[in-house]
Amino acid sequence: MSTTLNIAKREFRSYFDSPVAYVVICLSLFGLGGVFFNYNGGFWQANRASLEQLFVQIPRALSWIVIPVVTMRLIAEEKRSGTLEMLITLPVKDSEVILGKFLGAWGLVLVLLGATIVYPALMFGAPWNLGALDSGPVAAGYLGLALYSAAAVAIGLFISALTESQIIAFFVTFVVLFFLHVLGAGAVLSMLPQRAEYVLTFISFDSRLASFMRGLVNTRDVVYFLSITFGSLIGAFWALERRKWN
Repeated sequence: MSTTLNIAKREFRSYFDSPVAYVVICLSLFGLGGVFFNYNGGFWQANRASLEQLFVQIPRALSWIVIPVVTMRLIAEEKRSGTLEMLITLPVKDSEVILGKFLGAWGLVLVLLGATIVYPALMFGAPWNLGALDSGPVAAGYLGLALYSAAAVAIGLFISALTESQIIAFFVTFVVLFFLHVLGAGAVLSMLPQRAEYVLTFISFDSRLASFMRGLVNTRDVVYFLSITFGSLIGAFWALERRKWN
């Protein structure tokens, strides 16, 4: 476990040793703020002090920009530069490499999620004082975002383990996460038979996040995100193990 944590710390620190973490966090906060206050009329035209729009937009920002950028280099860059072979010749298990890199990347995403707490802090505290904050839906929303981000980072790590190209890893991760969101869109579901609609709703990220946004913690949604996370990590481990079979 100590080896895994050391790899996680190394990976997490590497983001802040370069401009990556600072650029991603700052641009994400500005972008989310612009969308939250202006998209579809924005927060001020909603006539109610709700963070629902924020919880709707954060997963999309993470899936389409942040997570592909953060995860594309995790294994692909190590393969391309040859440092992966050096790492795995050390007394380190493949599972520790995978888990350590996952925790490091997920930690960066959690830092970004933590930074978004500035929005409810400003809205329901100084300077706007819009009223008492209903902490239940906010806590459930952030729990859903944490579980969702773990699943999305694990998917990105798995894809990064399959290729040596960061560009390919970025675009494939983007496409996979994009479709996992839009599969639950009403326009898509309306064109499909009921059985297909049920399947797509079952695997859609947006559908799974909906209950968290309403302040409800559904065990099935928790298990879904955890299953995606563990399944993707196992896939990444097998992809790394594949070098021994070739």
